[in-house]
Amino acid sequence: MAFDIDTFASASVKVGWEDLDLDAFRRDPLPERTLRTLRYMCDVEYHTVCYLRDMLVTPSHTDSDVSTFMTMWNREEYWHGEALAAVLGVHGITVEFDQVKASRMKVGWKDRLDPIKQSLLGNIVGKDFIAVHMSWGAANERSAAAGYKRLVALENHPALTPLLKRIAAQESRHIAFYATQARKRLEASAKARALNRFVMSRFWGPVGSGVMPEEEVDHVMRHLFSGEDGSREVRKLDEQIAELPGLEGLTIMADAFRRRGLVVL
Repeated sequence: MAFDIDTFASASVKVGWEDLDLDAFRRDPLPERTLRTLRYMCDVEYHTVCYLRDMLVTPSHTDSDVSTFMTMWNREEYWHGEALAAVLGVHGITVEFDQVKASRMKVGWKDRLDPIKQSLLGNIVGKDFIAVHMSWGAANERSAAAGYKRLVALENHPALTPLLKRIAAQESRHIAFYATQARKRLEASAKARALNRFVMSRFWGPVGSGVMPEEEVDHVMRHLFSGEDGSREVRKLDEQIAELPGLEGLTIMADAFRRRGLVVL
């Protein structure tokens, strides 16, 4: 199915939560492990601006559809962070965008090198880099949307559920763009398929890994994807990701769990 970037751009809005009864969290607060997962999700959504920064030095920024999408994507992800911060705030956990930005700066030289590495790789690979970027984005957005849906199933909270469903709906539109772009570019280039398979099989990791502390990554993966239902979701994600040309047979989600000593049933 074609993705209409003009329609997406004109319909893009911040996720709303003003109509939700956040006082419901005072009457029925979320458990600690869920708050810990929401804090992780909030931080990752706020970090989107750093991912956008890294992409602006690659061939991706020269494609008009991709650059338009990335602008709207960054805006929507920022408001996801704001919405989750509002939920955390009711629980006495203060998260501000400036705080997260400061924590990113503590990564130091690695953070400063990331745009340089992306630029060098992009210039060496050329336009086929965009196929990798789109595939990586599709995998990230699929796993993020799955994470929100899993949290809905685990908590079924009257205020949390509608908010997470709204965020997941926007993530689904992001998936549609990334997957459409990736498929088109991978179908057109054998070089892109070979490069993408190498990169995705060797370097992809769960959203937030490399930025968030490892123990927090493990907590979120264990919390959201443990048990039979969680394992079923992991297998489903791998099947969806492997539908892209050149990625047949890959199980990058399950592989990430195994590397961390987490069990996929």
